[in-house]
Amino acid sequence: MARIGLLGGSFNPAHRGHRHISLEAMRALGLDEVWWLVSPGNPLKQGATDMAPFEARLTSAEDMARGSRIRVSDFEVREGTRFTVDTVRRLKRRYPQHRFIWLLGSDTLPNFHKWRDWRGLAREVSIAVIRRPGYDSSAGAMRALGWLRRFVHPSGQARRWTEWSAPAIFFLRLPPDPTSATAIRAQDPSWYRRSPPLAKHRGRRGVPRFARRRLDRTSR
Repeated sequence: MARIGLLGGSFNPAHRGHRHISLEAMRALGLDEVWWLVSPGNPLKQGATDMAPFEARLTSAEDMARGSRIRVSDFEVREGTRFTVDTVRRLKRRYPQHRFIWLLGSDTLPNFHKWRDWRGLAREVSIAVIRRPGYDSSAGAMRALGWLRRFVHPSGQARRWTEWSAPAIFFLRLPPDPTSATAIRAQDPSWYRRSPPLAKHRGRRGVPRFARRRLDRTSR
């Protein structure tokens, strides 16, 4: 059994903050790997005008994850899933030998109750909430926590997360990193035009094959 952390997002672009929290979560939760699930399109960000093409975001994630136990996946594109709860259910079916925990930034909590079947998601997979200053006490976060709080475990037990079945929530206080994708885009809106060339060889459904090989190879 491998202990896998799942970090989903647009990665628009991937940056050192993503890498930092992933490596720190590995330490705090005793993870074997963290899988970055690059979203083809966040349903809560429809209409965003600054979203880079999927291939550019996937490439930025591959570059940022290099040399670590972070694996980058185009799973949602290949499986055609749009909502996290569907992605998690398919991952559990595809890799029943693994245990998964979802990594969720506390800045996401205000909108967590808007996610498709968010209670169902919490019943499918344990969740580690990574605290970010200024977000923990917002009204939106409290709305989701009104239901989730009954499943919160002490942070000192975080490395033992596999001992509990979902729902199981752990709040982690990790060393902060101020890097922001929003700030990167504000400073360089065309960042993806200056990224390294995209992979020329693609597999089925227009997905770069290197991403599929990397995840599949480490997950058998």
